[in-house]
Amino acid sequence: MLPCINKKIFGIDCLGCGMQRAIVLLFKGEFSKAFYTYPAIYPLIVLLIFLGFNFFIKFKQSQLIKVSLMIISVLTIIISYIIKMKIIFN
Repeated sequence: MLPCINKKIFGIDCLGCGMQRAIVLLFKGEFSKAFYTYPAIYPLIVLLIFLGFNFFIKFKQSQLIKVSLMIISVLTIIISYIIKMKIIFN
C-alpha cells in the first residue's frame, strides 16, 4: 500500500486515508469492512459507474445527477472524516 504523506508529515489522517484498504477489502468480498474502513467508497463507486455509463449513453438530467452524486460523495467523505477525528481525539 502507498503510505499517506499527510500522515507521515503531520501525524493525522487525510480525507483519503483508508480508501486503498477499502478497495482491497471490496476485492476480497468484505463489503461491510470496506464501508467501516472508508464509508465514502460506495458513493464514489456509484459516481464512477455513472460517469462511465454517461460517457457512452447520454441522459437528459446527467448534469444534475453528476452534481448530486459528487455532493453526496464529498459530504460522506467530510462527515466520516469529522467522526473519525472526533473518535481519535476524544
